Amino acid sequence: MELLKGKPAADKINERTAAMAQELLSKDIVPTLAILRVGSNPSDMAYEENAVKKAKSLGIHVEKYIMDIKSDESDVLDVLKIINDDENIHGVLMFRPLPKGIDEDRVRNHLSPAKDVDGITDAALGGLFTGNMGGFPPCTAEAAMTILKFYGIELAGKKAVVIGRSLVVGKPVAMMLMAENATVTVCHSRTPKEDLQASCLDADIIICATGKLNTLTEDCVNGKQVVIDVGINFDEEGKMCGDADFEAVKEEVKAITPVPGGVGGVTTALLMHHTVAAAKASHNA
Repeated sequence: MELLKGKPAADKINERTAAMAQELLSKDIVPTLAILRVGSNPSDMAYEENAVKKAKSLGIHVEKYIMDIKSDESDVLDVLKIINDDENIHGVLMFRPLPKGIDEDRVRNHLSPAKDVDGITDAALGGLFTGNMGGFPPCTAEAAMTILKFYGIELAGKKAVVIGRSLVVGKPVAMMLMAENATVTVCHSRTPKEDLQASCLDADIIICATGKLNTLTEDCVNGKQVVIDVGINFDEEGKMCGDADFEAVKEEVKAITPVPGGVGGVTTALLMHHTVAAAKASHNA
């Protein structure tokens, strides 16, 4: 079993980002990321903490907009307008899903496309789905693809299974895999267990992206698969873990990303890179 650590891939991205940020700072342009979080989901907060630390190390300023879980849709839209109107903010990380009662599609599409560094608007997703990418792709989906490419894992002609169908990871990464000429099967919460198992056993690559513990179990692997575990969960002891039952499957797969230490760091690196690129574009620098 090969452990596909994210740090080497993230380090290469961060090196480029730091150089770009320093160039902007020398022109008195401070790349700035706004973080919008409604509520206190533990996985969101863990990602946020890492993002703030990484931004600081790269010369990127962070503005945090933390809202109460009871905030309604108009409250979120008001904050989003403030962010959109602030010329000093170049990129936005908005945690999803938003609380029940808020129309997430409406809210995410109120974000200025120029500041959509995590590929959440229809404008960005439409470009991804048509192959005419003008903005930035979703960072987590891009991170999964970045790790596969970094480790030289062949995609063309391979069978890939994506477990999850969200706009955050599942659907975008399926599109990205097809763009690399992989044959893609998408499974999800309504896929019968026996069908999920059969699809995974026939796969070369498995992307776990459900956000649920033990989605991928030992009976779904047979020693030949490469597993990219996108999930961030916490077990009963408060330990961070992924969607895969790591201890059970790690010796039964060809390669796997750890959690933590896998996709998360690359996702953060790409978010920072997109933010600096957006800052550069906004100032024509």
